[in-house]
Amino acid sequence: MFSFSSLSQPRKIEEIKDFLLTARRKDAKSVKIKKNKDNVKFKVRCSKYLYTLVITDKEKAEKLKQSLPPGLAVKELK
Repeated sequence: MFSFSSLSQPRKIEEIKDFLLTARRKDAKSVKIKKNKDNVKFKVRCSKYLYTLVITDKEKAEKLKQSLPPGLAVKELK
């Protein structure tokens, strides 16, 4: 028996540098930005995992948005 639940599990990234390195990878397809009341979530879709970074500082979130790779599809969610 194979369990596919572990393949689709998301991964949490704690550091902004690690997130930017992941977003620059060759297999990174898109980034979704989810803005909430107290935080902003950045989700980068790679071939195997969905990596998530949670930022509570709105200014840092805006800087990170500006420094995303230009070739990456960015979608903002409400």
